[in-house]
Amino acid sequence: MTNIDQLSIDTIRVLAADMVQAANSGHPGAPMGCAPMAHVLFTQFINANPKNSEWFNRDRFVLSNGHACALQYVLLHLLGYKVSMDDLKNFRQLNSVTPGHPEKTHTDGIEVTTGPLGQGIANAVGMAVAERHLAATFNQPEFPIIDNTVFAIVGDGCLQEGVASEASSLAGHLELGNLVVLYDSNGIQIDGSTNLGFTEDVLKRYESYGWHTLEVADGDNDLVGLTRAIETAKAVKNKPSIIKITTTIGYGAAKAGSAGVHGAPLGADSLAAVKKLFGFNADQKFVVPEDVYKYYGERAAQGAQAEKVWNELLAKYAQAHPKLHAELSRRLEGRLPEGWEDVLPRYSPSDKALATRKLSETALSALAAKIPELMGGSADLTGSNLTRWKDAVDFQPESTELGNYAGRYLRFGVREHGMAAIGNGMAAYGGVIPFTSTFLNFISYAAGASRLSALSKLRVLYIMTHDSIGLGEDGPTHQPIETMAMLRATPNYLNFRPADGNEVSAAYISALQHSDRPSVLSLTRQNLPQLEGSSIEQALKGGYSLHTYGSGSKLDLLIAGTGSETSIAVDAAKLLAEQGLTVKVVSMPCLELFSAQSDEYRHSVLTPGVPSISVEALSTFGWHKYVHCPIGIDTFGASGPYLELYELFGLTPEAIAKKALKIVDYYKSTPVPTLALEF
Repeated sequence: MTNIDQLSIDTIRVLAADMVQAANSGHPGAPMGCAPMAHVLFTQFINANPKNSEWFNRDRFVLSNGHACALQYVLLHLLGYKVSMDDLKNFRQLNSVTPGHPEKTHTDGIEVTTGPLGQGIANAVGMAVAERHLAATFNQPEFPIIDNTVFAIVGDGCLQEGVASEASSLAGHLELGNLVVLYDSNGIQIDGSTNLGFTEDVLKRYESYGWHTLEVADGDNDLVGLTRAIETAKAVKNKPSIIKITTTIGYGAAKAGSAGVHGAPLGADSLAAVKKLFGFNADQKFVVPEDVYKYYGERAAQGAQAEKVWNELLAKYAQAHPKLHAELSRRLEGRLPEGWEDVLPRYSPSDKALATRKLSETALSALAAKIPELMGGSADLTGSNLTRWKDAVDFQPESTELGNYAGRYLRFGVREHGMAAIGNGMAAYGGVIPFTSTFLNFISYAAGASRLSALSKLRVLYIMTHDSIGLGEDGPTHQPIETMAMLRATPNYLNFRPADGNEVSAAYISALQHSDRPSVLSLTRQNLPQLEGSSIEQALKGGYSLHTYGSGSKLDLLIAGTGSETSIAVDAAKLLAEQGLTVKVVSMPCLELFSAQSDEYRHSVLTPGVPSISVEALSTFGWHKYVHCPIGIDTFGASGPYLELYELFGLTPEAIAKKALKIVDYYKSTPVPTLALEF
C-alpha cells in the first residue's frame, strides 16, 4: 500500500464519518469498512468520465447496500462529479443532492436508486444483460463499441434478500462474465452479528449458481489482494464473479466491528479519536488533502481520455458501419423509430371478440418488429402471457444452444421479484426498453422492485394478464382484488386496464411514449367484444365518453367501466335504456392519464350533476373520487367458471341495472354531489 493509497482511504473514512456526524443521521460503518475496496475499484478499474456521467460506454457501478451512500458521495466528489463539498456537508438534508440513500434522479453519477437491500445487485444483473445484448447487436470486428463492466458492492443484508438470490441464479445461468460483485462481508447487521441468522457459505451458494468465486481475507489492508482479485474476476468472461472481502465495519472507530457503528453517528469523541488515529486534525471537519484531490483528478483525466478514444472509435465505426451507427445513435438519443405507432392495429365493432392478452400479443409482435430495442420476457408464463413473438430469439449464452446474446426474449423463470429488478437495471443501463410479464396478482411478489421503477422514473412495461376473477377456476389465490388499488396508489405509475383492441393499442402507445414512467398493462384471459365508440385517440386521454344509450335530452345516469367490465357496463346501459333511462357509458382505461386532463375535459366526461357508478371486478378502493357509487369486489374471489363468478359477485348487466335503478331513484330526492375531482 502506497502512502497516497493509505491517505486516500483514510480521507474517505473520515469524510464519510464527518457527513454522518453533521447530519446526525446515517450509516458510517459500511463506508469506513468498504473504503479500501472502493478506493481500489475506482482508482484502478472503473472507466468513467466524471465530466460526462452519461458517456454510454462507461463502466457501471451499483452500491447495492445503499445505506452506505456516504461512501459513494465521497468518491463522486473526489472524482469531480457534480457533488461539491457543500453537498457533502448537506448530507441527508432537504433538497440536497446527497439524500439518505442513492437516487438515480437526484445525483450526478448515480446509476440506480438503491436502499431496499438486494435491489442493487439485481439491478446490476439487468445492466449486465443490457450490455451483453447491445454488444452482441452492435459490435463488429475491430469495433468493440459496447464493451464495459458492471461492478457492484453488496453487503450481508443484500445477500439475505430473496430478490438477490433470484437475480443471481439467473445471472449464473446466463454466464454474465461482465458482472463483478464485491461482497463486503463484515459479519454485522442491525440486530448484531450475522451469526444470529446468516451462517451459510455464501461462496458455495454462488458457486452452485454458476458464478466464479474469490476471497480476500483482509479487506481492511490488503490492497494487493483486492487488486489481484478484481483483475482475476475481470479476466473470467463466461461467468459472473463474486469476491468475498472480509472487512471490519466502522474500521478505526471505538465501536468498530459491532452493530453500534452501523446506523448512527460515531459521536464527537469517537470521531475525534478516529481522526487522530488516521493522522487528521481532530478539530477540523470535511478536510481533503490536496494530494488526494490530485490523485483522484488523475484518474478522472484517464476516464476523460478513455471517452475521447471511444469517440474516435465511434467515428470510425460510423464510416465502416453506417446503418449500425445510425441505429445505435437513435437508441442512445432516446428516439423511437419513425412511424412506430402506425404498426399498431385498429379495431371496429365488427371485429372478432378476443381476450386483451391476445390483442396484446398482436400489438407486441408488431412493435417488436418495429422497435428493436424492445426486449423482455415472462416469469415462466410465456404461453399464458402471450409475450413471445413468432420469430423471437431467446437471450441465452450460445453454450446452451438455446439462443444467443443478440436475442431479445428473456426466460426469467419463476422469479417475479428478480425479473422486475432486472428490468429496472436494463432500463437504467439504456439502449433497451424492457418489458416483464406474469399474472397481475403476482406483481405483488415484485412490488419491492416495481415501486422502484416508479421512484426511479424508469420506463419498464409490466404486461400483466389474468387480471380479475375472469381467470376463473384458479380461484382467489390467483385472482387480484386489491392489486390494482395498490398500483394506482403508487406515484408515477400508469395503470392500464384496456377494454378492447383499440384501448390495448393506446396502452402500448402511452407506455412507450412516457420514457420516465413505468406502466402496467392489465389484461384479460376471457374474450371481450370490440366496442362501439372506442378509439386509440380517445383512450390516450385515459377516460372518455364511449356511447350514450337512450333518447332523453338529459342524462339520468353515468356508468364508468374499465377492462372487461366496460362491455358489461354497455349491456347494463342498454337494459336501462329499454326502461326509459338515458345512460352514458364512460370507458376509463387509465385513471392516471384521465386525472392529468384539463378540468374542462374531465367535466365533459364525468358530467357534474349526474348520478354515477363504476363497474370493475376489483376492489372499489379509490373510485369514490370519480363516481358516487362504485360497484366491485371488496372480498377475495372464488374458484369456479368465470361467468358463474361474475353472477356471484353481482357483476352482470342485470344486477348492475337493478342497482343502478335504486341509485337513480335515490338521487331524485337528494341533491347529486359534485365529487372532489381536483377541478
